[in-house]
Parts: sequence; structure tokens; C-alpha cells
Amino acid sequence: MEALLDTLRDTVEQLRVCAAEGLRDEVIRGSSDGDLVDALRVAGEAARLVDALLVESTGEVVRRSWTSERDLRLTTRMGCHDVSELVQRLTRLSPSSVGRLQKAAKSVLVEHRLDGEPLPARLPAMRDALIDGEVGVDGLLAVAGPLEAMGDRVAVEDLLAADAVLAAEARGVGPDGAPPACADLLRIQALAWSAVLDQDGAQPREERALRLRGVRLGRVRDGVVPISGALLPEVAAQFQRICTAVESPRTQPGVRFHPDDPNTDPFLPDQRTTAQQHHDALATALTVAATSELLPTIGGAAPTLLISVRAEDLASDTGWAHVDGTDEPVSPAAARHAGCAGVIQHVVLDDRGRILKIGTEQRVFNKHQRRAIGLRDGNCIIPGCGVPAAWCEVHHVTDHANGGPTHTDNGVLLCWSHHRFIDDGIWKIRMNHGVPQVQADKWYDNTMRWRPVTTSPTRMLDTIKRRT
Repeated sequence: MEALLDTLRDTVEQLRVCAAEGLRDEVIRGSSDGDLVDALRVAGEAARLVDALLVESTGEVVRRSWTSERDLRLTTRMGCHDVSELVQRLTRLSPSSVGRLQKAAKSVLVEHRLDGEPLPARLPAMRDALIDGEVGVDGLLAVAGPLEAMGDRVAVEDLLAADAVLAAEARGVGPDGAPPACADLLRIQALAWSAVLDQDGAQPREERALRLRGVRLGRVRDGVVPISGALLPEVAAQFQRICTAVESPRTQPGVRFHPDDPNTDPFLPDQRTTAQQHHDALATALTVAATSELLPTIGGAAPTLLISVRAEDLASDTGWAHVDGTDEPVSPAAARHAGCAGVIQHVVLDDRGRILKIGTEQRVFNKHQRRAIGLRDGNCIIPGCGVPAAWCEVHHVTDHANGGPTHTDNGVLLCWSHHRFIDDGIWKIRMNHGVPQVQADKWYDNTMRWRPVTTSPTRMLDTIKRRT
């Protein structure tokens, strides 16, 4: 062991010198493409070898701490509560990373019988690949997860056969002669092996997944509601498809905002993070579902979001609005957005709270108006957005609260995100003889001209014909 420690210390010192030269002196920054690729490849191999040492050492810590006598545990002797705490302190890794090391060690650790004879690892071929630096923790777990989930439902020889083939794929010497497989590809291949070998295993796994599924909404914090839980794979895949459809950039040709400069990119970069885009996609899907008239009714009516706001606050854009179902107040802008997207019912109260007048419910734009506006506008009218008409909401250009009519001459298509934040001022919208026009902020279009916008094929064809 002393020889191994001496070698490791020498290696760490060499790596420290290498990192100092390569990072502080910006040697990597000035390298050629070929040298950069080689450096990354060699660094990856070094990282995989370090993974092997971490996995083996963590597994041994687990073994030496696995006893009912507390005082005999390694963790106790080192003054730590459990294996995770000890490894965290020694490696400075996060709890989740240490948990992955423990899980990996379980798959490749060599146990011993009472007489001292070694027992083979659960995945011996993957263990050899790990020791040789051909696979790291990510790749090992990608294989171990699907294979070990089969449990005793699969014969040992079949499990070892899969282990051998997948280890060969990790080394780049698999049956197909493909290059070394990355962790994600190993996971896909391991899942395929699992499906072939464990043909009766889908039902138990499905039953467990059904028990684990769920979505939890937390308490409002900093103006947002935390969400957590676990989705079934097919539900997650459907949500991902919705996100892809809503977030897909340039799904349509878009509108050029600088017609005199053909070299200018007409598309405004999306400033939202991926998480924010996913949130807005979910909001879009929920709005589409709520207005589809296909959901079960509540009290004989479609699921309707109830928002109360004082008329003067809505007109002056001050104060707060209140949403039924949460104690957290929202802005008047949110109230206007909901009013455009759903159903409006006016309830007039006096200053003491007495109900003076109840108006009839009115759906802002009916399906016939939506179809007509969709044919006119094509998609969300903000240039370059491309969210299709079916996913858009119809926005009152002149607010409904300010007397704006529910008429096609006063409605335009906006996606959920652009509709919710239209008051930010980057984009301004007006109607000119029933045709929507958009004005961009000066930093994006220094002419600040009002320009007609559409992605409707018919209107675009008419525009081209007028120019020819």
C-alpha cells in the first residue's frame, strides 16, 4: 500500500504542475484544435482512472463500516456519522456524488468468503474495464442500473454475458466494432439487454413506478411555487415533446425586421433559461387544456381560473390581484393576461364588500374568431417566435378592461411567454385597419418603425405578389 500511496502522491504533484502550466498560463487556450482534443481525451482517461480508485476505496470504506458493533466501524473510529460523511470530508465531493460512488462500488466490489476466498464481483467485466480506465463512474452506473434492476429474475450466466458485451462496447471492441461507447450509449444498450433478458420484469417495475409517481406543489416562496415529484417515463416524454414543440426556434421562416440589411439576423435571441422555457411550455399546455372544452367540468363549467382585482388597480396597473386557490397575490399584469386567455365575469362590489352587480360570463374570443385570427396571423406575431396558432392565446390589443372589443380587429396571436410579458415594452402592438403591426425596441430596431407581421402563407404570398 505504501508504494501505491507514493505513486499517487507523485501523480497528484505532477497533475498539479500540469494544471498550473495549462490553466494559469493559458497554454490550453493557445493550443491547436488537435492538441486541445488530445488534452481532453487524456484528461478523460485520467479522470476514469481516478474514478476507479475512488470506487474501490469507497467500497472498502463501506465494507469496513459494515458491522453491527458501532465501535468497530471505520466511520466511528474516524468520528463520522456514516460512510457518506467520511467520504465527503476526504474527497470534498457532494452527497449525491458520494452516493454514486457507493452505488458503483456495490456492483464491482470483490467480496470474500469467511475462509478468505474471493467472490467474483457482480459485474466482473465492467470491473476490469473500470480498473483499466476504459469506463468511469457514469458509464459503470449506466450499465449497472438496468442490469441489477433485473435481480434474480435473470440467470447469472445471462447477466454475465450482458456484462461482458457491454464492457467490450465500453472498450471499443464490441461485436459491431464501434468506437468506445460513452455513458449515455452504454445506458441505452444496457436497457436493451434488460428488455431482452427480463421479459417478465416490466410488470414489477411498472408497479413500482406507479407507486412512485406524483407531483407535489410546495408553499409559495419568493413569488413562485416550488414543484417536485416523479413522472412516469411516458408522461415525461410527452412533456418533453410539448417543450420541444413550444420552444423550437425558427419553426417558421419568421419576419425580417431589417428589410434593407439582408445580412442582419432577424431573430431576437431567447433570453430565457431552459428551466424558464420548460415552465412556459407547461403553462402553455395547461392553458390549451383548460380552454379545449375537453376537461371535466367543475360545477357544470369548464375549469376557470378565478382572479379578483379592483377595477381602479387594473386600470392604473398598481396594487394587487388575487387568484382563487392561493394566498399569494399577483400583479395586475397577470390578471389582464388571465382575462385575455380565459373567461371574464364582472362582479361589482361596494367599498364595504357588498355585491352590487354580477355580469354574465363571457369567453373572450370564441372558436370562430380564433380560427380567423389564426389564418390572418399564422403563428405568434412576435418576429421569429414561431409558436403555432393552436398553442397561442388571443391578446386584446386594447385591453378588455379599457373597453377593447372582443373582435378580430382587436385580437392578435401571442404565445404564453410573449403574452405574459408584453407589458415589458420590448415589443409594442397596434392594429391598422384590422392588420396587426409590431414595433421593436430601439436597441433591436433603431428605426422603431411599425411593421406589419404575419407568417400566414396566404398573406405572405399576397405580399410577394404586390412586390413583383
